Amino acid sequence: MPVKKSIYLDNSATTPIDPRVLKEMLPYLKENFGNASSLHYAGLDNRVAVDRAQAKLAKFLNGDKEEVYFTSGATESDNMAIFGPIRALQRRYPGKKWHIIISQIEHDAVLAAGKEMEKEGVEVTYLPVNSRGLVEIEALQDAIKNNTVLISIMYVNNEVGTIQPIAEIGKLISEINKKRKSGRDSLRGKDDLQKIYFHTDATQALAYYPCDVQKLAVDLLSLSGHKIYGPKGVGAIYIKNGTPFLPIIFGGHQQNNIRPGTYNVAGIVGLGQAVELLSDQKAREKENKKIRELRDYLVKMIMRIPHLAVNGDTRKRAPNNASFIIEGVEGESALLMLSEKGIAVSTGSACSSGSLEPSHVLLAMGIKPELAHGSLRVTLGRFNKKSDVDVFIKELPPIVAKLRKMSPIKIKV
Repeated sequence: MPVKKSIYLDNSATTPIDPRVLKEMLPYLKENFGNASSLHYAGLDNRVAVDRAQAKLAKFLNGDKEEVYFTSGATESDNMAIFGPIRALQRRYPGKKWHIIISQIEHDAVLAAGKEMEKEGVEVTYLPVNSRGLVEIEALQDAIKNNTVLISIMYVNNEVGTIQPIAEIGKLISEINKKRKSGRDSLRGKDDLQKIYFHTDATQALAYYPCDVQKLAVDLLSLSGHKIYGPKGVGAIYIKNGTPFLPIIFGGHQQNNIRPGTYNVAGIVGLGQAVELLSDQKAREKENKKIRELRDYLVKMIMRIPHLAVNGDTRKRAPNNASFIIEGVEGESALLMLSEKGIAVSTGSACSSGSLEPSHVLLAMGIKPELAHGSLRVTLGRFNKKSDVDVFIKELPPIVAKLRKMSPIKIKV
């Protein structure tokens, strides 16, 4: 049944395409349809467009152009970041058992890849976070072993918006690698320790924070187009030169055989334009300020609802994210009732929708399962207005009251 109004407050799930991005894409969806691998004019012209987009991403990430590879999205990029280096090391050193570290609040694209690695004999440590949803450097340092070769920590969490100390982690790993290379690792007393490679999923960070791979000291970085007002079905991975890597897709020769397959030219052009728009630092800071002010206003007003708590660190979080627990309410029921009012929000990650299990992120933060089921995530974006937030603020309290009245768990308000 069609709704009377449409208020989209789920920008961490996906963002609408910016009209400026769509404008750049349209020619490659119509007249410029050539295969970018073809040698004739139609292919060569489109290959130039691909190369131009690749250069835009490399500039934004402060990496070399040949270190940027286009993918179908962050899920593929995350899988490549886990499987690629480990399988290369397995082939280089057959029989050696490797260890990787993944935080407990990673996207399922990383967590599931870790589970697959375990099936292949790789030891995986799932690093816990504190109650605010943050990785603690000391805990990470304690988890590193002689055979640790890969660490994957996301930049910004997709559910609660917490910002992880990626640059600080990168510095720690760089210092450990220097000791390993020089053979002066007094804690281990060995001179043949393999370098640790560092991956971050920057999908939720790209729109808000610098992603300079040199300053972050990462070897691999994943990103996606549809989280930054670009198209769906396209993403990229940064792979630092010298990083051991084997492809996980075979059958073509594109992108130096690292990620073969016909170029999604329109998508790649759109991703390049979306990133270029983010490169305007003043415009991005202005936009982020507006989004943060809207988010803070929303949180201030919603906190008037009794027995409601914000999830995650209140300061070290993305400016667009408001995640909270509403006691005595099933988050999915609230979501559906809000949807009937024409308001789109989420109970957590869009990729885990349809699962009856409580959020693994909230559980990792120590939130009880019965409370985790009462989570809602509101994520603002470039095109939201105060009037959108005002409608949400107006509609949520009566929905909460109605659901609490129906709930077998009675809340005193």
